[in-house]
Amino acid sequence: MLSQNSTSSLNDTYVRPLGFYITGFSNIPYIEYYCVLLSAVYILTVIANSFIILIICVEQRLHTPKYVAVFHVAVVDVCASTTIIPKLIETLILGSQFINYETCLAHMYFVFFFICLQSFSLVILAYDRLIAICFPLQYHVINTNTRMGVVVAVVWVFTTVAVIVLVLLVHRLSFCKSTVITSFFCDHGPVYHLACNDTFPNFIMARISMTIGLFAPLILITLSYVCIIFALLKTATADGRCKAFKTCTSHLMLVAIYYIPLLATYIQSMVSETNSNTRILNYLLSASIPPLLNPIIYSLKTEEIMESFKRLYRRNRIFQAK
Repeated sequence: MLSQNSTSSLNDTYVRPLGFYITGFSNIPYIEYYCVLLSAVYILTVIANSFIILIICVEQRLHTPKYVAVFHVAVVDVCASTTIIPKLIETLILGSQFINYETCLAHMYFVFFFICLQSFSLVILAYDRLIAICFPLQYHVINTNTRMGVVVAVVWVFTTVAVIVLVLLVHRLSFCKSTVITSFFCDHGPVYHLACNDTFPNFIMARISMTIGLFAPLILITLSYVCIIFALLKTATADGRCKAFKTCTSHLMLVAIYYIPLLATYIQSMVSETNSNTRILNYLLSASIPPLLNPIIYSLKTEEIMESFKRLYRRNRIFQAK
């Protein structure tokens, strides 16, 4: 009997709200124009990434480890945009700021899951360039389609486990304070700060997640390019170095587009107090613009993609002529 009462008393200390109110955009002027912009960005993102996915699936010559990685980037970008933008547009158009508790945690999981995958996708591309430049003769032996698939699968499993731990630690919290989230989604930091019991494990997990999802991939990418530069310095001719490094330009542009806005926002928040609306807009732009630009960069900067598109276009015209 005592054990049952003790368990009941323990359960009573945990307060689960029916849901939360997301108020990140409540005080931003001209929000309807921003909603139109987001809608256009989302539609173009889906079209551009679907184009990359279609080209890689249809064109046999692109069934290589490099384009397995590019295919993965395109899929993750579509999923990340779909997780964030449609829900935000629905909130802005319908004015419904309430989200129930379970949906909030599920949304938190998927947003952080795909944001982490975006970082690791860039690491996978860096790994491919590292093998191609540092071990050119062994590239097709070391980096096969199967091994690239295994690398992608390991990244998905690792990210799944890390983000599940992050969300489960939120589920242990008791919310007896405000239920208002000052963000554009069920953001981990604003949510756990609303709790009234011990949030230290959440604080630690937030720092670990930021290290795993942001800084560790950036360090790995930087180290890979240090190795690439040393390998290129051993190349006999300047022309050879230039041609080899040219194959990295698309990837470097993706890294810059993804990391510079995030790092700028993070550093600014550490140096000075940032207006909440400014922080929200910066984070949203950082989450929505790179998935749009990534396929455009790969289409314009990668000869194989453009050649494959031309072949597919000519094939389609011949088929229609018949």
